[in-house]
Amino acid sequence: MKDFSAEVHGCHKYDTTGAITEPIYLSATFRHPAFRQSTGFDYGRMANPTRSVLEQTVALLEGGERAWALSSGMAAINLVFSLCTAGDHVLLSEDIYGGTVRLTNEIYAKYGIDFEYIDTRDAALVRAKMRPATKMVFIETPSNPMMFVTDIRALADIAHEGGALLVTDNTFLSPHFQKPLILGADIVLESGTKYLCGHNDIICGFIAVKEDGSDLAERIEFLVKSEGPNLSTMDAWLMLRSIKTLGVRIERQAQSALTTAEWLGTLPEVTEVFYPGLPDHPGHELQKSQSTGFGGMISFKVQTPEIAQKCLAHLKLIAFAESLGGVESLLTYPLVQTHAEMPAELIRRTGLDSRLLRLSVGIEDLGDIEEDLAQALRAAARER
Repeated sequence: MKDFSAEVHGCHKYDTTGAITEPIYLSATFRHPAFRQSTGFDYGRMANPTRSVLEQTVALLEGGERAWALSSGMAAINLVFSLCTAGDHVLLSEDIYGGTVRLTNEIYAKYGIDFEYIDTRDAALVRAKMRPATKMVFIETPSNPMMFVTDIRALADIAHEGGALLVTDNTFLSPHFQKPLILGADIVLESGTKYLCGHNDIICGFIAVKEDGSDLAERIEFLVKSEGPNLSTMDAWLMLRSIKTLGVRIERQAQSALTTAEWLGTLPEVTEVFYPGLPDHPGHELQKSQSTGFGGMISFKVQTPEIAQKCLAHLKLIAFAESLGGVESLLTYPLVQTHAEMPAELIRRTGLDSRLLRLSVGIEDLGDIEEDLAQALRAAARER
């Protein structure tokens, strides 16, 4: 099946009722037919029929064989780092979600794992930074919030040559636009809260791998079983509902984002626009080669920090809020929200500063989005 069809139908199998939607199995435990016999479901933390269909659907969309539906995007990232042990070295994109940095620096570094942040756009630099102890290369592409584009194929080759795993955070594009497993990544993770949900009403995360039954899949399965970060049954059902419209939503968001990015570049208050869909973006051609779309995320800089901060109070349609990927347009101030705990050195290296705003383009009327942004920026500029 093509993506649009897979998103609508997923891995649903009709039962004797002919129900179009998947049933919600709220049972915490399951009856065994006899001693040492199982229906395939024993205890809700291990597996649940509703969640299993969601996991099969996400694996299908990602181009893999096994996926796990988890309680949040951070639960997914945490589980990935649980694969590491003391003495391991991990390379990460230097422009990356602030919560990932908090998790590595404040929690996992205490366990003797060495995390090093570098510009993963530079494949030669990544190769030079590999060590015998390097067990994982962790990338975001496009990155949050500066929209850096990393070559997934090239880094997969480099990681594998060094005996390391390539992990790709695919949150900004979703599997509708980009499939890192097919490009060579070993693990793909998503904050399902974002585009896969699309309605700002579920906290969710996903991990997917290429091969079910592989050593990697077995290690992840053991961690999920032991740590219990699974998604609840009701949220699993809601995610199945949400994924049905993923393609329709994100295609419109990407179309609107491109037009909005072009338009932002014409505003006197705006000094720089970061969107991979723009032909002058440094990663434009690479993004075209490894995805089928550019997504709905735009970052842009304005003339002064005062304009960036004051425009947020003037928004009428767009919400000043964290998160992204939903049908509602959201404007975020990364320096004090999503990246508040980023080390000063990483902020300096990536170009994130007090003039940067991050826009998640929703599905509203494009004219209304632009009108709201324009009036908010004008009002902020007048207040200087």
